[in-house]
Amino acid sequence: MRAVAVCVLAGALCMADARAESFPEVDQLPAAAELPDMLLMFNGERVATREQWVQKRRPELKALFQHYMYGYMPPAPDKIAAKVEREDKKCFGGKATRKELTISFGPAGAPVINLLLVVPNERQKPAPVVVGPNFNGNHEVLNDPTIALPQAWMPPSAPGAKNNRATDEGRGKEVDVWNVEFAVGRGYAVATFYCGDIDPDKNDFADGIHPFYLKEGQKRGPRDWGAIAAWAWGMQRVVDYLVTDGDIDKARIIAVGHSRLGKTAMLAAAFDERFAMVIPLQAGCGGTAPSRGKIGESVKRINTVFPHWFDDEFKKFNDRPERLPFDQHGLVALMAPRPVLFSNAVEDSWANPAGQFEVLQAADPVYRFLGAGGLEAKAMPEPGKLVDSTLGYFIRPGKHSMTREDWTAFLAFADKHLGKP
Repeated sequence: MRAVAVCVLAGALCMADARAESFPEVDQLPAAAELPDMLLMFNGERVATREQWVQKRRPELKALFQHYMYGYMPPAPDKIAAKVEREDKKCFGGKATRKELTISFGPAGAPVINLLLVVPNERQKPAPVVVGPNFNGNHEVLNDPTIALPQAWMPPSAPGAKNNRATDEGRGKEVDVWNVEFAVGRGYAVATFYCGDIDPDKNDFADGIHPFYLKEGQKRGPRDWGAIAAWAWGMQRVVDYLVTDGDIDKARIIAVGHSRLGKTAMLAAAFDERFAMVIPLQAGCGGTAPSRGKIGESVKRINTVFPHWFDDEFKKFNDRPERLPFDQHGLVALMAPRPVLFSNAVEDSWANPAGQFEVLQAADPVYRFLGAGGLEAKAMPEPGKLVDSTLGYFIRPGKHSMTREDWTAFLAFADKHLGKP
């Protein structure tokens, strides 16, 4: 294992190049009620070759999403440092090794990521890994008194939180959410970190990663990155470490997230080709549901209640999402040819499960164009039935949550497309 890794995001635009794009104001964008054709470039030229997609359209889409929605993310740091703080080689009765690591990067004094990594011991080769942020701290993922409590601000809704800080009362509260022992039993490693390590989930950009990427005296701009982009960037920093860990198969890194952290996983993987697969669960508006959708959460509502999630440019589309020069199928298209699984619940209408299926349908032409297959279903499947084509879909009975049934579908999808561990 190396303590320091050098990383350059594959195919990523640097901030300077992305900001150099000259995109029009919202009023100058044409309105389109239907989901735009992702093989049609911003200048009206149709993508005719794979080279055009890779060299022109894909970078253009990334710039468009940053400009009008998520905000511009800084480039990857040249170096990161990872330190193992605690290690237990007899986790789950000897079935796994649990490590807690501190991952540091960026300017001096910037927040660090406290990573929980659990790797199966019974294997003959490096393990595939499921990686994603959690809502309430690593101490809730496993019921273990030795796991460090997060030191960052904690939402009052977090189990056991007092005075916006984590306490021992929250330990093990999300064991049935993350299902780490189940994943380990299937041969998968699990890596997770508290999203608040990167940026606390509140409308305040003063106490997370954001101020460390502003020049002295500089104020936040309308296209600066929001919280979702920051969390996604944090996921990418975790991958900077994971690709150096000999216990991890760097060709089988799977991004997973639930709800707002599903939006995060989708963005992280779309912009970073080191993720072999992405599985956003119930990600809804701003993630996997169409911004033009008429069901569930709207652009106006999400920007009003969570103004810190996106950049300020996105708020200009509150009453006119039809002017967006993309929709969320463009984020799926950025994943091509890698597999994508959208996962939902029947009672979670707020996340617009039917609209998410339409997003996959709209991304299908890009996958077909690149010879990667696509969505092999004409209609939404029955609850409990996994559509396991390259663009996959799963919906189960129940509500907005992450459950063992979800993980069973996640790992079945990964087994098919990445190979069983």
